[in-house]
Amino acid sequence: MSRKRRGVPVHGWLIVDKPLGVSSAAVVGKAKRLLNAEKVGHGGTLDPLASGVLPLAFGEATKTVSLVMDGRKTYRFTVRWGIARSTDDAEGEITATSDHRPDRAAIDAALPGFLGTILQQPPAYSALKVDGQRAYDLARAGEVVELAARPVEIFSLTLVDLPDADHATLEMDCGKGTYVRSLARDLALVLGTVGHVSMLRRVAVGPFHEKDSILLDSADDSGHSPPLSDRLLSIMTVLDDIPALALSAAMAQRLRQGQTLSLTPGDWGVLADCPPDAVIVATSEKLPVALCQREGAVLRPSRVFNLQRETPDVDYR
Repeated sequence: MSRKRRGVPVHGWLIVDKPLGVSSAAVVGKAKRLLNAEKVGHGGTLDPLASGVLPLAFGEATKTVSLVMDGRKTYRFTVRWGIARSTDDAEGEITATSDHRPDRAAIDAALPGFLGTILQQPPAYSALKVDGQRAYDLARAGEVVELAARPVEIFSLTLVDLPDADHATLEMDCGKGTYVRSLARDLALVLGTVGHVSMLRRVAVGPFHEKDSILLDSADDSGHSPPLSDRLLSIMTVLDDIPALALSAAMAQRLRQGQTLSLTPGDWGVLADCPPDAVIVATSEKLPVALCQREGAVLRPSRVFNLQRETPDVDYR
């Protein structure tokens, strides 16, 4: 009895514009079917009530997902003043109300207080674990969930628009682990009112921006122009900020086998002065070979990419 086909090897990043009302898992599943891909993951979940940039990693690109998830993210969001909800977004039940509405001057004056490294308490309805259980499961079961505040980094926070007295649209550039819902909740309290996120869109994740993204709503691979498979971005896209070291084919093969390399100053080339503990991407014939750790004169592979140009039916984008 023949084994069920699992898909074909496809390698690279596809940047999807996730629509409202759809889970990240559903987008991953659809993209996998459209490309008949063997393996796919994503670079950071978006809730169904959020839209925007959802980077999908195919094949060997899944080994670089952590680099994207650890990178900076930019969100555009709208705060609804005067109504607090249990989930800190439009999905939850109303828990408090206020008649106070902050004006532009008050909002602008409050924003600098949220810049830099701040302590932020995650929402009770979050995927963080409490004693081995998801916080949102406990909250939905009626338990009181108190999550400890933790440091997050916010690089910029600007007021974009005040469409009416009840709403303010802002844009935030932040680091890993920052909750937009918590920011909206805390900003409202500082401004003497309550609030929740009524609209959330992610406009950038690491090196990927909404201008790079495509919609999968009614598409199939043959219906795109160019074809969906041609929209894949190189694995190297997320490695551009990491020092690269070009190696010979023989050296590359040793790294692929998990072996370390002892290199001479000449082998290191322009990277001879890089820190002794630096992370380096080793390349050969313009293909990524491995993410490596430099240990003095030794290059030690940590994540090996199984990409070979002579392998048939493989896309090396």
